[in-house]
Amino acid sequence: MAAPAIDLQAVACTFVSKDQPGQRYTAVSGVDLQVGAGEFVSVVGPTGCGKSTLLNMAAGLLAPSVGAVRIFGEPLVGINRRAGYMFQAESLMPWRTALQNVMAGLLFRGTPEGEAREQAQDWLRRVGLGGFGDRYPHQMSGGMRKRVSLAQTLVLDPDIILMDEPFSALDIQTRQLMENELLALWQSKKKAVLFITHDLDEAIAMSDRVVVLSAGPASHPIGEFAIDLPRPRDVAEVKMAPRFLELHAAIWAVLREEVLKGYQQQLQKA
Repeated sequence: MAAPAIDLQAVACTFVSKDQPGQRYTAVSGVDLQVGAGEFVSVVGPTGCGKSTLLNMAAGLLAPSVGAVRIFGEPLVGINRRAGYMFQAESLMPWRTALQNVMAGLLFRGTPEGEAREQAQDWLRRVGLGGFGDRYPHQMSGGMRKRVSLAQTLVLDPDIILMDEPFSALDIQTRQLMENELLALWQSKKKAVLFITHDLDEAIAMSDRVVVLSAGPASHPIGEFAIDLPRPRDVAEVKMAPRFLELHAAIWAVLREEVLKGYQQQLQKA
């Protein structure tokens, strides 16, 4: 069998505590997580449970304290060059136009300017912004900026797409449009996707598998669910399907207690 695109093997990640100098805090521990080539996997869990930590280890931005990370069977050393990363926060350079932002990664890789421009224009068209290449970020809506960020990630044709709550700041209508846009692009390219979200509905509507993490500290997987809803999917329509409701109830039964634990932890910190 082909090696997984992402293979986190018994990983743990420990930090020095910000709240208690000299103390150490284990964000995640004993995590085994695989994402196959072409598979869309979402990770859900309470606030502060280490979801982004897992993503950062897969990106090579964090090295595990324990365990190993393999990418297509090879040990990950340094930055994961086969992955594109779409952050929750704004990632566009405000002094560059939409076209220039999408071109930036290609130019950094050494792509000739004319070729980079052509590819960037093509991806702006794919995300519905073919006529907005000359706009600066402050001239675009939040949804438009997210479309540019998506083009910026996908223009590099990564084998793996890492997404950290990319649509959480959008209104519900724009969010659903972006989710469907992402699914359509993923369906055509079939890249491996590791998707972090707080939104259980979003995770079920988009994914092949949903992994549930426990509350921290030392978060670990406590449930894994295959999402057997037919594709292609419309994220609004699929949420009305009886099978969607069954899956939601099953996952929430595992997740609910951990969310309550996470909430109590946040209250204690406050």
